[in-house]
Amino acid sequence: MSQPLVYIIIVNWNGKDITLDCLGSLSRLSYRNTKVVVVDNASSDGSVEEIGKRFPTVVLLEMRENLRFAGGTNAGIRYGLDHGAEMFLLLNNDTTVDPEFLSAMVERLGSSSDVGMVAPKIYYHGDPNRIWFAGGSISMWTGTMKHNGIREDDTGQFDTAREIEYTTGCCILVKREVVEKVGVLDESFSMYTEDADWSMRVRRAGYAILFEPKAKIWHKLSVSSGGHLSWYKMKNKFISNLRFFSRYAAWYHWLVFPWANILVNGYAAAKYLLSARAK
Repeated sequence: MSQPLVYIIIVNWNGKDITLDCLGSLSRLSYRNTKVVVVDNASSDGSVEEIGKRFPTVVLLEMRENLRFAGGTNAGIRYGLDHGAEMFLLLNNDTTVDPEFLSAMVERLGSSSDVGMVAPKIYYHGDPNRIWFAGGSISMWTGTMKHNGIREDDTGQFDTAREIEYTTGCCILVKREVVEKVGVLDESFSMYTEDADWSMRVRRAGYAILFEPKAKIWHKLSVSSGGHLSWYKMKNKFISNLRFFSRYAAWYHWLVFPWANILVNGYAAAKYLLSARAK
């Protein structure tokens, strides 16, 4: 049976070493019909030269400025559309992957014409059996998005494929026809939540988003934004979340979610910071 051509889109910005690690893990994939595209957002750390030397078959798209995640990803998607891509895999450069993960995702994406996107099970790179993402859910009432299973040890509790409400931009497999129907990522989200917005548009177009637990990757977490719960990260997530819920929340959600959002996120941040300080 023929394998669909998958274009793997990776955005790099001054992340030479982590991107090289990611490309090294991709070189061991069992799924062979792929083309890797690295979109470099005007790096100054020698990324382009080193990637070109170490991985000469990788397509390198050099941007003149930092287009951030959405803009860089869209440049890669448009390149793939022009060169015959049948599916697109969006993959963060701060990840490493299981050799079988793409085969499992492609099989799941091709299981039905109603399936538009597939997400893998994602673990913390520094704690390889601890879950970071096992599906995503959205609450319009609290104005929050949640990773199912986050920080839980994997004991098999998320080993069933199922439909989810959104998938993280850390890793998404999407059909070409879906991109052609709903468009690319919304670049007005300068950082964060562009994945939830894309997921929402895909679902409203009539497609399902599925979680595939057989596909496994490991994530090094927010390398480009200063790490987990950095001020830079929290500020940009707040701005992007506000844009997202302003776009999709009904009027009656507005009576609740701004206040609930402050309480939920304030509690989570305080709990994390107190825990980190105690350690």
